[in-house]
Amino acid sequence: MQVALNKQSDVPLHQQLAEQLVFLITTGKLQPGEQLPSVRSFARQLGIHHNTVSKSYHDLVERGWLKQHRGSRLCVESTLSSGTQATHVDLDELINQTIRRASELGYSLQELRSHALERLQTQPPDHILVIEHEAELRQVICAEICSTVGKRVESCTEEQLSARPELALGSQVVAPERRVPSINLALSPKLPCIALAFASAQEHLDLIRSLANPSSIGVASISKTFLKTARSLLAPVVGRRHVMEMFLLSPERRIALEGMDLIFCDAVTMPLVRGRRKIQYRLISEKCLEDIAVSLEPPIPSEK
Repeated sequence: MQVALNKQSDVPLHQQLAEQLVFLITTGKLQPGEQLPSVRSFARQLGIHHNTVSKSYHDLVERGWLKQHRGSRLCVESTLSSGTQATHVDLDELINQTIRRASELGYSLQELRSHALERLQTQPPDHILVIEHEAELRQVICAEICSTVGKRVESCTEEQLSARPELALGSQVVAPERRVPSINLALSPKLPCIALAFASAQEHLDLIRSLANPSSIGVASISKTFLKTARSLLAPVVGRRHVMEMFLLSPERRIALEGMDLIFCDAVTMPLVRGRRKIQYRLISEKCLEDIAVSLEPPIPSEK
């Protein structure tokens, strides 16, 4: 696993480790069901005390990222619904499986064709609905999607959607991958939730590594979760060589940070911060944003 800890950082080692493991999970580097190293072997590998690893693991179990079956090591919480298994098949095989399954259930090929055409010809949704617990993080995700897709973006919590399923009407729902199975229970199977894939932080890490001289680095966001994650991910390369400061802003607050050598901003704070060198810290991967944009495109008319 690509984990890099810095013992000289102000960020506690257990927090660095926990947030980097969450990042590996959300970016697909750690797959659902994949086992993690034992506490002691991981501690030896990282050169830290086993209590630090234990504390990180316990935190992630409490937050629902990891789980443990009796007699086995901790593993990544599965995002798959009960009874299903992850498979990697090409489109032709997927179609063949669908035909076979329809036949087993007693549907004719004509019925299958009719329903498939009806679904393909259905008008796409006209807006995006973001599901996320933290209101400020939802706002950041909405801003990123809106700037790329150019369509209306709304948001709510999973609890709000469960209480009012009509919120999803006419929308393409998107949410962090681990929430997708439970969210899909409230949606039509014809338009399931799209899992948000988070971008790698590698370009930001490389940018800090390229700094020739000790520098002051700022991270500005309206989201506490955003700042906590960014702080933990950037800490190993910041170390004691650079100084890193976090700035929690409101959407209405402008701030001047001309004294900073490098400033990372989320999509909301980017226009609020004045500084010499601003970089937008993007959360969502480009591929995921493309998939969301495609979900809103009109279907291609069938030839008569």
